[in-house]
Amino acid sequence: MGSFYTHSPLTIQLILSSLRCNLPPLSSEYTKDVGSKSHLVTANPSIIRQRFQNLLWSRKTFVDNMKIYNHSYIYMPAFSMKTGTEPSLRVYYTLSDVGANQTVLFANPNFLRSIGKFWKSRGIHAKRLSTGLFLVSAALGLCEEVAIYGFWPFSVNMHEQPISHHYYDNVLPFSGFHAMPEEFLQLWYLHKIGALRMQLDPCEDTLLQPTS
Repeated sequence: MGSFYTHSPLTIQLILSSLRCNLPPLSSEYTKDVGSKSHLVTANPSIIRQRFQNLLWSRKTFVDNMKIYNHSYIYMPAFSMKTGTEPSLRVYYTLSDVGANQTVLFANPNFLRSIGKFWKSRGIHAKRLSTGLFLVSAALGLCEEVAIYGFWPFSVNMHEQPISHHYYDNVLPFSGFHAMPEEFLQLWYLHKIGALRMQLDPCEDTLLQPTS
């Protein structure tokens, strides 16, 4: 379905790794459930604009926030939309200028388009796929095993208890922007046929030891 703009060593390194979406916090209050290791982290350009003022005035704050991801790859859609190019380049130059441990990767726009067409053909009709589904799609092509956590799309869990949209906040996407229930059904099908493992309940070491 496509490829990264990168060399083959990334494929090898990602076989045993943790992939995370959109610069999530990894503070101690969350690590019991989501762990602390990271090898690849996506960064939506809108986060750079909104949380870090497009790196016009917040370069140090941004660099300090990135330290928690250690030597991770930072994966950004620099060329899939015009609005994503400037924030992505600013991230690249900001981290390069300070000699940060992170390495910025720009997603192949042909890969992103192919993924969008693939899932649309499978019945996901939305203005845009979620970052999570793009990342799972990439992981399925790169990793021998994939385990995912945090893809439950509803406001209550299976025990009818209220839960937030993300594990760290309850900021919802714009109405009609994503089709999260449709994405969940496709991922659940992949879980049922054994293509990946989806964790829905709180994690236990004996139940889930994610490789991706």
